[in-house]
Amino acid sequence: MDFVVFQDWRAPAQLFGYLAFALGVASFLQKSDRRFKWFMAGECLAYVVHFWLLGVPTAAASSGVSLVRSLLSLYTRSAWVALGVVVVNLALGYGLATQWWNWLPLLASTIGTLALFLLHGIRIRVVMLAGTLLWIVNNVLSGSIGGTALELTILIVNCSTIWRMRATSSKI
Repeated sequence: MDFVVFQDWRAPAQLFGYLAFALGVASFLQKSDRRFKWFMAGECLAYVVHFWLLGVPTAAASSGVSLVRSLLSLYTRSAWVALGVVVVNLALGYGLATQWWNWLPLLASTIGTLALFLLHGIRIRVVMLAGTLLWIVNNVLSGSIGGTALELTILIVNCSTIWRMRATSSKI
């Protein structure tokens, strides 16, 4: 198995991981679905560069598809568009995956696609938790310092936001 060892925390690849970290945390702090998706698009863009520099093409490609997916989900909730994004993810996996764990970001992106297009509110965030767990494993195996920190933080922040949203909705 070709796992990547964590590299120097100051390496350019890691710096983009830290940017993704900041944007990802900001994303999951949002109660507004629209702001959530905009910040997520920024996180995905930083992740594209991060994983490209780390030499993990499936994660970079998946992040690129997730970027487009996040932007598309701002303007449509079409199940057909979601299906198209899922097909692109699977095709990327077929063309790029060389290790079993290369499929993890693609599966996470597929889960995120279904959540962003078909769900709203608390449900989006609950389903995104499954994708977060897949990204955690991928990032550890990829050697992504910022990405691992991001996904662990997103796990906590997303759970907190879900809790806050539930508290707000129960008072209505």
